[in-house]
Amino acid sequence: MVIVAVVLLLLGPDKLPEVAHKLGSSWRALKRLQERVESEVREAIPDLPSTGDIARIARSPVNLLNSLADRVDAKEEAENAKAAESEAPTSPVGEPVIEPPVVAPPTPRPDSSMLPPDPSMN
Repeated sequence: MVIVAVVLLLLGPDKLPEVAHKLGSSWRALKRLQERVESEVREAIPDLPSTGDIARIARSPVNLLNSLADRVDAKEEAENAKAAESEAPTSPVGEPVIEPPVVAPPTPRPDSSMLPPDPSMN
């Protein structure tokens, strides 16, 4: 309200409609320019996301990075599963052969005779 009152006092009631008309026409020209540039860019790059998607990405780039990471993870999991299927040995019937897990041998515990003498025991 204060801004409207100050503008009315500065411009006066005679010039206010003229200034409002100029502002409106400038705003319309700016919108037309934006639409023209957007249509030219979309003709050059047809796979470009929609304007709303671009605005959402600009507001939250972290969400974009998270969604891209999720896509990469899902793609890698699918490739790994496909590779595992193709590499799995099969029986003559065509069913996958389940191999027993490989178990590492236990590590031997050192004997007291193998340890050097403890100097604190003197």
